[in-house]
Amino acid sequence: MIKHTKTLKVRVRDRHTPLLNRMARSVNFVWNFVNELSQRSIKERGVFLSAFDMHPYSKGAGKELGLHSQTLQCIAGEYVTRRKQFKKVRLNWRKSGGVCRSLGWIPINTGAAQWKNGQVYHNGHYFKVWDSYGLNQYKFRSASFNEDARGRWYFNVVVDVEVEPIKGQDRIGIDLGLTDTVTCSDGTKLEAGRFYRGLEEKLAIAQRARNKTQVKTIHAKIANRRKDALHKFSRKLVNRCGEIYVGNVSSLKLVKTTMAKSVLDAGWGQLKTMLDYKCAHAGIVFKEVDEAYTTQTCSSCGSLPESRPKGIAGLGIREWTCNGCGVTHDRDINAARNILAAGHGRLAVGIPVL
Repeated sequence: MIKHTKTLKVRVRDRHTPLLNRMARSVNFVWNFVNELSQRSIKERGVFLSAFDMHPYSKGAGKELGLHSQTLQCIAGEYVTRRKQFKKVRLNWRKSGGVCRSLGWIPINTGAAQWKNGQVYHNGHYFKVWDSYGLNQYKFRSASFNEDARGRWYFNVVVDVEVEPIKGQDRIGIDLGLTDTVTCSDGTKLEAGRFYRGLEEKLAIAQRARNKTQVKTIHAKIANRRKDALHKFSRKLVNRCGEIYVGNVSSLKLVKTTMAKSVLDAGWGQLKTMLDYKCAHAGIVFKEVDEAYTTQTCSSCGSLPESRPKGIAGLGIREWTCNGCGVTHDRDINAARNILAAGHGRLAVGIPVL
């Protein structure tokens, strides 16, 4: 058995929303306080305050604000982490009201939340949740309450889980695309779900009608459909494979082109993230490899034939025949096979036809 940490997310019952909103406003107040405190310290003394330096300034305020004392420490710690990450003297203020208000966030330190009487117990309050994981079997580590764009609250908690290594033997190369979101070296494909495109017309109608509630609902439905499809596909791959290799295509670069909408709808980055942590939990190999020339190289003989699809003009060519060895290739499957070969460090000599 392998021991890993995992974050579990469960939805909090709506009756707790007023209490969580009050706590979230207090969190925003503390964030803005340490934000101003840090800015003044840098401006007046030239000193960057650490999280430890900030603690005395908020000591004892938890009871007055309705927050756990350790939550104040978590806010200061998170603030310092983000200040270093973004390399700024001052971060954005957290807004509790208005059109551009910040979504609710309540951090919880290790041991400050427990499972009691079938509910989450924190700061003297019981929170009823839809428990789909059996939270009573886990010991809570750090956690947080988070609000989504529709005003729904979720409890996210880090737990330790024991996972039995999967004994998958397959080796798979993955080519990411737009015609098919995923194409594997064995011919398995995940067709483009058109998650956004399929609801684009309904979304436009809701936006023109300025129905904000409907707009948020449609966006949530799009995200849930994409997440569901990618979760199911990645799980199937991890369950049967011992090695998974994926091309290093960058969605961040392609979103600056005319293909931006389709690239974001495909969810390449989300799929890579899912494969990364699922493979780590299962104890199998996951690696991103350079996919340069994988589309143009013949996966059978390893050559770059004259008949290969070239450049932008060749994007519409879905099948082509190598004039060197005579093998006909599906464009995406050929690329996936070359990615698999690159993962083994042998793209130059080619791989046999599967």
